[in-house]
Amino acid sequence: MPGRLGGADIPFDQASTAWQEYLIEAWALGSFMISIGLFSVLLEASASPLHRWIQDADLRRLIFAVALGGTAIALIYSPWGQRSGTHMNPAVTLSFLRLGKITSRHAAGYIAAQTLGAIFGVYLVWGACGSLFSAPPVSYDTTVPGSAGVLRAFIAEFCMSAALMLTLLASASRPRLAPYTGILAGALIAAFILLEAPISGMSINPARSLASAIPAKQWASLWLYIFAPILGMQLAGVLFAVLAPFVPCAKLCHSTAQRCIHCGYTPTAPLRNHINHPGVST
Repeated sequence: MPGRLGGADIPFDQASTAWQEYLIEAWALGSFMISIGLFSVLLEASASPLHRWIQDADLRRLIFAVALGGTAIALIYSPWGQRSGTHMNPAVTLSFLRLGKITSRHAAGYIAAQTLGAIFGVYLVWGACGSLFSAPPVSYDTTVPGSAGVLRAFIAEFCMSAALMLTLLASASRPRLAPYTGILAGALIAAFILLEAPISGMSINPARSLASAIPAKQWASLWLYIFAPILGMQLAGVLFAVLAPFVPCAKLCHSTAQRCIHCGYTPTAPLRNHINHPGVST
């Protein structure tokens, strides 16, 4: 029997090989964590020549923001990213689950893969860079509240998460904007890092923060980085469902060249079978 989601028949071969999408999610967030780690070492490790050359901390943060925003965009529009939908974030996956655009089985697979991929990425950077990555000021890229305190960090993470999810849903649901959803996501990530990182460290991703906290054994504020993104994106999903007549498929970039285990689209099927998503890109 094919699976069903939102009225779509999901072919059996897609349902039985969904582990491929799970692995892509692990690869995507793992790659993002590697990018975070390497750019942090290059820009912030005291022994790095680039750190000594660029004395202005704001300029270093700008470079870091652009690098990570660009990394996110590259992952989202990559062939593998278009295959899984590149959630790269348990809070994003849970929001699509709340909207009924991903099954609980696939959501569990995505979240497990994202978490394991993020952890693997952190340990890979640690193995490659050693104390440059583990020692201060980089400190495994842990996310901790800034001098403004825990409450402001929580509010910042909550608001950024809600803003990001609302933007993704609003863009992906409109045919003219849908092809640019990944660019908007990357731009927001860069802007958040540039403007908000001093307040909370800018995570908006429970798996990202957990992955850094494990080797650093930094548990004090981890709850903040788990609950604030989830609650913010859940609120965004609820608001969007109320305000908008259409909720897109659980992909950030929906290409006609890649199958979709969420809405049941296959590249060999007529385009009319690609239900509930007007913003398909070729």
